[in-house]
Amino acid sequence: MPNNAVSISRLDLNDASGHAAWDAYVMRAPAATFFHRAGWQRVLKQVFRHDTHFLKAEREGRIVGVLPLAHVKSFLFGSSLTSLPFAVYGGVVADDEAAATALEAESQRLAQRLGVQHLEMRNLEPRHADWPKQDLYVTFRKDILPEEEANLLAIPRKQRAMVRKGIKNGLQSRLDDDVDRFFALYADNVHRHGTPAMPKRYFRALRQAFGRDCEVLTVSAADGRPLSSVMSFYFRDEVLPYYAGDDEAARELAANDFKYWELMRLACARGIKVFDYGRSKQGTGSFSFKKNWGFEPKPLHYEYCLYKRDSVPQNNPNNAKFKLLIETWRRMPIGMANWLGPHIVRSLG
Repeated sequence: MPNNAVSISRLDLNDASGHAAWDAYVMRAPAATFFHRAGWQRVLKQVFRHDTHFLKAEREGRIVGVLPLAHVKSFLFGSSLTSLPFAVYGGVVADDEAAATALEAESQRLAQRLGVQHLEMRNLEPRHADWPKQDLYVTFRKDILPEEEANLLAIPRKQRAMVRKGIKNGLQSRLDDDVDRFFALYADNVHRHGTPAMPKRYFRALRQAFGRDCEVLTVSAADGRPLSSVMSFYFRDEVLPYYAGDDEAARELAANDFKYWELMRLACARGIKVFDYGRSKQGTGSFSFKKNWGFEPKPLHYEYCLYKRDSVPQNNPNNAKFKLLIETWRRMPIGMANWLGPHIVRSLG
């Protein structure tokens, strides 16, 4: 084999040293994200039973690229190979184009061997102008300023007033040791929106897999009643508020704005440099909320290879064919929804 040749292999789920080497590469690769970390392999396999194919490119025994993939098999939505299910970012990360091309070529061979309907790459930056694309999603990222007061003043006036309202209402924030308060608020929130909740064991698995880099912050009223909670990921110098939930009383008391301000304030104190508000669908309330905080949207470049379908899948609440299902889910008792939800959500990715 020539000295500059690239070899592709699959990360062993039970290889602790292999996982450490993978993560060491991800931590130093400029284009990598939290969702490229090796811990996702175990979470996706243990919680959702998805077969994972975490591909690594090596040159002379040194990792020069990674591509985390998972095979989602769904009776409802078909079969796909995705980088990465339940993640907003994914796709190939490599030191050079040769390694990137080798990883993507192997992913296409794997997709065809598995017989999936499509291969999906959730890229931050475009890679293939000729691949079909999903242009529904954007991301919001903004620098965290070194001083707490400067960050508060950088929030547009209307939203800053909401933060101050939360402070005036005596709201308090606390980092939780478990996911119990978070899950109760999250599950109730998604139920009101007519979508299935992730299982509680998923959030426990995330805490176990990522340790201190997966944190839960909960906001309570002056009387101690939990109002709003967020699970955030930390990656290098970034914080990513990722899963969140609110009580119905949160809006009146400004608990949602206060929650994100507290997260930003604490991140500032820890020396974190970037606040990643995550993915939103264009034209949604979430999109408007983040813009109102002074964040500018940046398009995400989700690219597809289609094998057994004619168009990019639209497995999201904006799809009109899911309207009846969403309304039915809202009326379902929450206990039943929390029992049934994990069986459905594992197929969504």
